[in-house]
Amino acid sequence: MQVQIATQTVRDLTCDALIVGALSTKEGKGVSLTKTGNTVDRLLNKLISERSIDGEFKGNSGEILTIHTAGKLAAKRVLVIGLGEHAKVDIHTIQRASAIAARRLQETGARTIVLAIDLENDKISTEQSMQAQIEGALLGLYKFRTYQTAEKEKQDITHIQILVEETDKAQAERVINKATILAQATNTARDLINEPPNVLTPTELAQRAIAMAKQTGLAYEVFDRAKIAELGMGGIIGVSQGSAQPPHFIVLRYRGAPENPQTIGLVGKGITFDTGGISIKSAEHMDEMKGDMGGAAAVFGAMQAIASLKPHINVTALIPTCENMPSGTAYRPGDILRIMNGKTIEIVNTDAEGRLILADALSYAVKEGLSPIIDLATLTGAIIIALGHTTTGLFSNNESLTNEIIAAGRSAGEKYWPMPLDDEYQDLIKSDIADIRQTGGRPASSITAAKILEQFVDKTQWAHLDIAGTSYFESKKSYQGKGGTGTGVRTLVELVLRRAQKNP
Repeated sequence: MQVQIATQTVRDLTCDALIVGALSTKEGKGVSLTKTGNTVDRLLNKLISERSIDGEFKGNSGEILTIHTAGKLAAKRVLVIGLGEHAKVDIHTIQRASAIAARRLQETGARTIVLAIDLENDKISTEQSMQAQIEGALLGLYKFRTYQTAEKEKQDITHIQILVEETDKAQAERVINKATILAQATNTARDLINEPPNVLTPTELAQRAIAMAKQTGLAYEVFDRAKIAELGMGGIIGVSQGSAQPPHFIVLRYRGAPENPQTIGLVGKGITFDTGGISIKSAEHMDEMKGDMGGAAAVFGAMQAIASLKPHINVTALIPTCENMPSGTAYRPGDILRIMNGKTIEIVNTDAEGRLILADALSYAVKEGLSPIIDLATLTGAIIIALGHTTTGLFSNNESLTNEIIAAGRSAGEKYWPMPLDDEYQDLIKSDIADIRQTGGRPASSITAAKILEQFVDKTQWAHLDIAGTSYFESKKSYQGKGGTGTGVRTLVELVLRRAQKNP
């Protein structure tokens, strides 16, 4: 996929389709067009305005109006994408609009498109608008076709251009580079989530991490079962012992500021398939448990992008990966596992395995002196009940870090909501026979899961992102197909880039 700059006049833009934006109005009659949209409307003899006044197009978020230009423009057609109310438009709005438009055009035979959703306001700069358009299009056009022979033969959009002023070309080149890297990293995470579990085993995930590290210049280590046991990682050993697939512990290191002793830690849950173990899940939707390594995929993608963007900062990623399977050797309810930091956990439900492998990874992160530590995990179904598939639950022991993640997410077009970690919830995870009880029951179960993780970070600044609702879509959306979303990749990268700018 080629992404380039276009500086021609609107009339002379040669392409299959030109995409412009429109805002809805309070009156409900007519629309408010963006800068390029107004120019196009004038060149088309006010055809967009006429159709909107007639009620054919109202500019609602995601709404589409397609107009064939009949030779009045070099572009074969114009696609007007609705952005909704001006006061509600943000970066996520533009990303999604660009994705919807690009997907529609690809489905209707376009091969070359020009992005011109040039909306700016007090919340969105020119640079942010350009980045959101490019990312949205590249994310919207993603398809996982590895195992579809017929699909591979289909023709897709091959060229994307973004319309910019001649004076903004240098800035646009930088934006294209960054947006492309971020979209590619997000799509890498999606690929990992969408891979079938017979292909993406823990060993295969480790091998892909090594290949990516070699390609991008990251330092890496991969611990095998013997090393994991030697380190005392009883959570990983316990969860993996029911599977024929061996566990791995992946370490990826980016050293962009070797003179600085501080290193950010990113931790991703890497359960490549989760049956629930002895506490086996129902058959319905179990196929989607190939996506239980969405946290690992996000961290993998983020490190790929960080290595490419080369910020002046240090980042270490930790990915504990294994399968959770039922067998004669599987761990059981009633077992007690000892985590790397020495604390013991009473097993209540073997389907609550993510917190066990994360406990070992967080203990390792603390031992390495990483700070802050941010973990991502498809951890609890309860977070879906609380927040649905729109917003990620954010748990943290540090308010400043919470605000930092929310701000980074807002800039990346991803949404986070702070959840409580009050001391009262601690009572729910007390065990009569171990240091910690593995679950606190159904009430506040996302919170008690986070409270368990909190036991393994000591006083280090830490945040836990429960992406169970946002990492995987069960059905196709107008802006994305079914499957992995890659959520978290762009937020993590934005957070790292912002921290690097503060400490140049």
